[in-house]
Parts: sequence; C-alpha cells; structure tokens
Amino acid sequence: MLDAAIKALSQMISPAMRSILWRSIGLALVLITVLAIGLQRLLSWFATSGEIWLEGLLGPGWHSSLEILSWIVSIAAGLGVVFGGIFLMPAITSLVASLFVDDVADIVEREHYPAERPGVALPFSQAILEGIKTALLTILVYLAALPLVLFAGAGFLIFFLAAAWLLGREYFELAAMRFRPPEEAKAMRRDNAATVFTAGLFIAAFVSIPIVNLATPIFGMAFMVHMHKRLSGSRPELIEPARQVR
Repeated sequence: MLDAAIKALSQMISPAMRSILWRSIGLALVLITVLAIGLQRLLSWFATSGEIWLEGLLGPGWHSSLEILSWIVSIAAGLGVVFGGIFLMPAITSLVASLFVDDVADIVEREHYPAERPGVALPFSQAILEGIKTALLTILVYLAALPLVLFAGAGFLIFFLAAAWLLGREYFELAAMRFRPPEEAKAMRRDNAATVFTAGLFIAAFVSIPIVNLATPIFGMAFMVHMHKRLSGSRPELIEPARQVR
C-alpha cells in the first residue's frame, strides 16, 4: 500500500500528468470559491432569519434547540470562506475526480501495467453521477459531525475517518468500474472493505493538507488504480503482440 502511494505521488508531477494536474487544480479552485461563498451566505441567512422561520415551522417547543443551532451556525458563518473551503474540500475533490478519472487511470495503466488489458472509459454521465453522490453524502456526514467539531475535538477525528471512508470508497469504485460492471465493482469494494478504508486514510491525510489538497483527485485516482490492480491479483489477459502479415 505504501508503495502504491509513493508511485502515485511520484507520477503526479510527471510530464504526462502535468496538464491534468493543472486543469484539476483550476477547476477545484473555481468550485471551492463559488461553493464556499454560497455556504457562507446560507449560514449567514440562517443565523439571522432562518431561526425565526424554522421556529414558526416547528413550533415554540424547538426554541432552545434552534437557538443553540443558530449560535453554532453564527460561528461557522463568521469563519466564512475559510471554513467553507476546509469543509467542502473532500466533496469538491470527489466531484473533480469524476471528471478526470479516465485521463489519470489511462496514464497510470500505460506506465505501470503496459502488458495488461487497459481499462474501459466510464460513461461521462455515470462518472459524474458517482462524483455527485459522493459529494452530497460527504456534505451530509460533515453536517452531522459539525456540532461535535465546535464542542469537542472528537469531531475532527470523525471528519477524518468519514473522509477516509467516503473518498476511499469513491476512488476505488471508479478505478474498479473501468474493468467491471458497477455492481461487481461495488461488491469488490465491500469484500475488501478494510483494505479500501485503510487506503482511504492515505487520501484523507492528503486532502487534509491545505493547498496540496487541490491535487487530491490526481493522487487519489492514481493511488486507487494501483490498489485495484493489487487486489485483482494476476491478470492473464495480456495484450497479444501484433501478428506480422505475410
């Protein structure tokens, strides 16, 4: 696993990968800026008007709970774009990864596994759908853990473990679906859940590093291509040399 991570890191700055890396970083920066500003505006609205609206909807019995929630949201809104950038980064990288999955995987497979059958590119709609589902699930899990972050340090650990599970799950399935039907790829991930989660810890650590985490889609995808190859075992379907025509 460590060898796979080192190979992914070293290949990130290779000439073949450099164009994808810059495109990935540029798209991530645009998305993170737009969504972070949107999140800050949403939190600011809730801290001022949303509490009153929800109390009218739920009833006065919820006043104390909503007051506490409003206080939490006020702190989050005060942190503004910085908070949004940290909070949304795993979700953003999930979405960006779905756009570059095949570009990255093709380069890794050509360089490290030239004798094996190359993977088949995922349909664009399917790759995007997987990225959106993971991004939304990431935001949902993080929202559930948000109060723990503000009241106890355990919340940061929950964030980290959630990122490991969610990102490991997505990147592995994207790599596996180049060679298997979606259901078979998901079943393979479940059968190797402990290994995939452990690999996800590497990606969660990477996405936790400011600035560097903009390259998470490249690292995560390259890393999981190697992990899928290792878990698949030996591959008998080697490319046959072209026969000479007499």
